[in-house]
Formats: sequence, structure tokens, C-alpha cells
Amino acid sequence: MTRLSVNVNKIATLRNARGGQEPDVVQAAMRIEGFGADGITVHPRPDARHITYADVRALKEVVQTEFNIEGYPSDDFVQLVCDLRPAQVTLVPDPPDVLTSNAGWRVTGHAEMLQDVLAQFHGCGIRTSLFMETDPREIEAAAKVGAQRIELYTESYARAHPAMGASAAAPFADAARRAEQAGLGVNAGHDLNLTNLSDFASAVNPLAEVSIGHALISDALYLGLAQAVKQYKACLAPQP
Repeated sequence: MTRLSVNVNKIATLRNARGGQEPDVVQAAMRIEGFGADGITVHPRPDARHITYADVRALKEVVQTEFNIEGYPSDDFVQLVCDLRPAQVTLVPDPPDVLTSNAGWRVTGHAEMLQDVLAQFHGCGIRTSLFMETDPREIEAAAKVGAQRIELYTESYARAHPAMGASAAAPFADAARRAEQAGLGVNAGHDLNLTNLSDFASAVNPLAEVSIGHALISDALYLGLAQAVKQYKACLAPQP
């Protein structure tokens, strides 16, 4: 069964809007795990507008499931990840000023840098993943530079799904097969939600993990965290 990793950035965004410590990101992450999530994801950014490096360090002390740290491989980010040694690091090509991730890596244009950074993480015993689109040439390049997984960037799927339904997942299903042939594991994330997740998970194989934050935390405002996690997990269950 595909694993659900919950990105808790939006909980930190709410806290930071007023200052102080409420809502408590660490307590929320612990409860999300208790409600059945298979992992916790964070994406600290240079401006610390949501998750901070201090949050990441505090979470590392309490997360009992898989801890996944996402980010651009700046020197300070690489040092943070190597110090904490999470289960997984997911590298994204975000410049500092972007609001949210909006593109996958063009590995062929950053091969030397990525190869060096990935080697550092491997030396620390951390599984590596690259945030990617569905271009087969770039997926093959991800394997060549030493990535162990890719995370498919699914915004285009989410945009197409209302009109196309499950068929919108076809390019991602093909990309997942190509990744598997290249020796890569496959994760996915970005704009997956209760409306489109089941179709994606049914179509894309292999699919080790999805990382979902904004939609799940938004749904939790209506459903509660426990019910939101439960419903997202149900979307990932194998269909009869």
C-alpha cells in the first residue's frame, strides 16, 4: 500500500501568522502520526515563512514514523540534513522567492552539483529523492546522478483531473514505469487531494509514497485531523 506522508508546513504557517507557539507543530505532528500517517514531511525555506530550522530539529526528536525533509540544496540546508539524518531527503529546485514548488529538476543541467550533494547524503545513510516532472530523459538522468527515488510533481495532473478524470494520470503512470526500469523508487506530491488521489494511486504503479500538506490540512479544518488522515489513507487503499 502506498504510504501517506503529511506535510505540516501549513500548521507552521498558521502559527506564524500570529506569533507564539499555537498551533504547536510538534504536537500536531505527533497526533497526525497517531491518527495513522506513515510519515511527516517538512519543507523549510530560507525566509522561514512556515517551518523553521528549529522546528525541523524539534520534530526530529519526536517523529516515530518516516521523517522526510524537502528543500533546495543550499549549504545550510545540506548541513541541517546531514546533522539530523532523516529517513529521506527530497531535493527541490526552488529559488528562495517562490511561493510553493512549481517545477521539477532539470537534472541534465545540474548533474554535477546534484551528484555531489546526493553523495553527501548517501554517506550519511539518508535515502534521496529528486522532485521531478515526467520527462523520461530527466528521469534517466536522476538515476545516473545517484538518486534513489523521484517525487513526481503532480500539479499538472491535479489541473487536468476535473476534465479528464483518471486518464490524466497516464503520463505519470508511464513515468513511474520508466523510473522503476531505471532502478528508482517513486513518490508523488503537489495538489493531490480527496477528489483526485484515488484515481492517481490506482493508475500509478509503482507508487511508494505520497506527500500531502495543503489539501489535507485544509480538509482538517472541516473534518478534524483524525478524519482527514483516515480519508486520505482510504484513498490509497488498493481498489477492489
